[in-house]
Amino acid sequence: MDTKPQNFANHVRWDPVFHFFILPVMLITVIAVGVHFLRHLDFQHPWHMVHNGWLLIAAIALLLAVFKIRLYALKVQDRVIRLEERLRLNSVLQEPLRSRIGEIAETQLFGLRFASDAELPALVKRCLDEKLSRTDIKKAIVNWRADDHRI
Repeated sequence: MDTKPQNFANHVRWDPVFHFFILPVMLITVIAVGVHFLRHLDFQHPWHMVHNGWLLIAAIALLLAVFKIRLYALKVQDRVIRLEERLRLNSVLQEPLRSRIGEIAETQLFGLRFASDAELPALVKRCLDEKLSRTDIKKAIVNWRADDHRI
């Protein structure tokens, strides 16, 4: 776990196993199998081409599976973040902001999750009035609330 406090500059999460091992290995595998397939086109032995073609299809399928599995986890996490933030907004905000929670865009919720409870009402008002982007929201946060559990 990082001992440095999280902020806008360092909040992006990298999963070393996924980003620096699995993903590169899968990309290199697809490229290598594709090169092998193209270099060994043999119309005299169609079963060799079928075999090599099948290896290419399987390598592409594995790469797509890696991406889909990652995206499924992120989608579930995004749903949880939306729920958590709506519950938090409901408990922190006073009227009339509380009744406008439904107007906050999903991407704005993702940015607001890093704001402390103290600065949340002012940021929500700005989100609604100025249509701030997720990045603008994150840049506007003074007291960063770390999210150390992001996948």
